[in-house]
Amino acid sequence: MIPDVSKALSWLEAHPEALKGIHRGIERETLRVTPEDGIATTLHPDELGKALTHKWITTDFAESLLEFITPVDNNISHTLAFLRDLHRYTARHLHNERMWPLSMPCFIGSEDKITLAQYGNSNLGRFKTLYREGLKNRYGALMQTIAGVHYNFSLPIEFWQAWAGIEDEESGKDKISEGYFRLIRNYYRFGWVIPYLFGASPAICRSFLNDRETSLSFEETDGGTCYLPYATSLRMSDLGYTNKSQSDLNITFNHLDSYVEGLKKAIHKPSAEFAELGVKKDGKYRQLNTNVLQIENELYAPIRPKRVPKNDESPSDALLRGGVEYIEVRALDINPFSAVGVDETQIRFLDLFLIWCVLADAPEMDSKELDCSRKNWNRVILEGRKPGQVIGIGCGSEMKPLVEVGQQLFKDLIRVAEVLDTCCDSKYQEVCHQFLTMFEDPTQTYSALVLDKMLAQGIGGFGLELADKYFEQLISEPYEVITEAQFDEARKASEEKQSMMEAQSDESFEDYLQKHAGR
Repeated sequence: MIPDVSKALSWLEAHPEALKGIHRGIERETLRVTPEDGIATTLHPDELGKALTHKWITTDFAESLLEFITPVDNNISHTLAFLRDLHRYTARHLHNERMWPLSMPCFIGSEDKITLAQYGNSNLGRFKTLYREGLKNRYGALMQTIAGVHYNFSLPIEFWQAWAGIEDEESGKDKISEGYFRLIRNYYRFGWVIPYLFGASPAICRSFLNDRETSLSFEETDGGTCYLPYATSLRMSDLGYTNKSQSDLNITFNHLDSYVEGLKKAIHKPSAEFAELGVKKDGKYRQLNTNVLQIENELYAPIRPKRVPKNDESPSDALLRGGVEYIEVRALDINPFSAVGVDETQIRFLDLFLIWCVLADAPEMDSKELDCSRKNWNRVILEGRKPGQVIGIGCGSEMKPLVEVGQQLFKDLIRVAEVLDTCCDSKYQEVCHQFLTMFEDPTQTYSALVLDKMLAQGIGGFGLELADKYFEQLISEPYEVITEAQFDEARKASEEKQSMMEAQSDESFEDYLQKHAGR
């Protein structure tokens, strides 16, 4: 049913010190909204600094879509305090706006209300805005306003030294990369547990559909809330971050070289559909290029292998140079029950699950099995709480009850938790038992709790009530780890850096685009 990890768990229990120093980082997105439940049409507040160059506070697709980024840290409490300080500072400078506490957007009457993120006049700034113009023209702006939480995770070098027998990161980069790709394959096979537990987008506002065609059989309330009774995360469905044109790219996760090769082919693969849009029309750019992917980041995936690029490197070139440095988990909905969109219990669960994914055997996956795993994810995304729901095992015809597979997985996770409680702190087992009950009682999952609120209050009413509540909390709280002076310094640094970049742009944008689009 799931891999036999007894030997690996016994090894872990004999080497608990190998887990000391797990590194984490969080990226949280949130829409700025008006008190009337509409998307904010104002530009990114000047008081927050320049989104292109600020190290902590930026924007994603739209001017109204904030993104908070925490530095790498090995202390969960400090990471969450840092994230909360970013929210506290931002709340103080929102000019009567609020931060939307849900993944699916608030009421958006027209896509014309969505202003693309603006990054100034440097070539890099113009490039980033044009990439978003391409996303809007390819998939529509509404889809891009969906918000999520990304969790960045890496194991300490001491783990890889003990587990893989390497001496240091440089000489052991191939084995470390192999370990992270093993994690990714197990994530594809069993990561549906994340939307099952934490999916918090079982419903959407009617305005999100507009005239879009969908095969989903929504039920609808009089107030315009469209929902699926057993859904967990519509954000992860075909309504959200998917791209059907990417379905035949044949990008697999067996080896670093083959993964990068597949990614590079995709950014050079012509698309007849996107060619019809054209790169330029009436003197205005419409997208970076007409390939299936404009750039590598356009590949939609619930998890990514990552390395911080140096200078002007592409993400894939950075991976080839240094191997996988960390992985980015991208399947987390915004947690509506937290003012910062994620909480400590979720982080601890992800630690447990990702460690298990490294330890468990993970045979190579071809594109056929990847497709089978996506079908499992879709079952959970659309009907995860359905009584008797089943999960496919491998790519055969064997189906097992979701509850049974989840409970077996948690037997292993509890053993991982015992090790972490010994070497790190004493909260992991408690978290394990807390979430295990959600398999026994699906009404305790985030999606079930959220749906009850949405049906009672409507998405707008529920979202605004929480937005106001969290706003009042945040503005009344003192900073914990970042000072006002440090915020001011970060703002000024972002302004100076952007000004310098714009002053040094002596290359034409056309030449810059030729060099960087689809490389």
